[in-house]
Amino acid sequence: MEERIYLYTRFERFWHWTQAVLIILLMITGFEVHGTIDWLGFEKAVDWHNLLAYALLVLTAFAIFWHFTTGEWKQYTPTLEKAGEVFCYYTRDIFQGKQHPIKKSRERKLNPLQRITYFLLKVFLFPFQMFTGLMYLFYHDLPRLGLNISLETIGLLHTAGAFAFLVFLVLHIYLATTGYTVWSHLKAMLTGWEVIEVK
Repeated sequence: MEERIYLYTRFERFWHWTQAVLIILLMITGFEVHGTIDWLGFEKAVDWHNLLAYALLVLTAFAIFWHFTTGEWKQYTPTLEKAGEVFCYYTRDIFQGKQHPIKKSRERKLNPLQRITYFLLKVFLFPFQMFTGLMYLFYHDLPRLGLNISLETIGLLHTAGAFAFLVFLVLHIYLATTGYTVWSHLKAMLTGWEVIEVK
């Protein structure tokens, strides 16, 4: 039996896709600055990377405001309740055709593993990447702030954060295919409506 529910508002979808595009472009331009790829040229890549980073900061500020004014921040509160069952589902049960142990709802869009992952992303990885990026950008001002850290160390930390985002992106794309149908999660993030299987 199927049920169609409205999960994602227009702003959530706008924020999700805009953030995704910005992060992907930041990775591409960042890896070019790093010398991993050659597409725009170093100087253009630096300019674009900085512009995209500022755009992401502005988007993040709006998203934080939206989450706190709507109460949607509660969706990201970490919980271990049924986390083991969800882990077993993604590592074993999904391949046996079993149903997901958590039923999505407007009040509970995220399962326990998603809550923990997104919490870590928002509270640790995003700030880490933004902080190391700003340190990179304003490197010459760091000694006046009492920070004595080499440019190479900042670059290494920022690159490590970029690889962490890349790992998340790959897993996120894979897990987006594990809905009721292969396309149901993607369709939901485009239209706001998701079809879920009712037990």
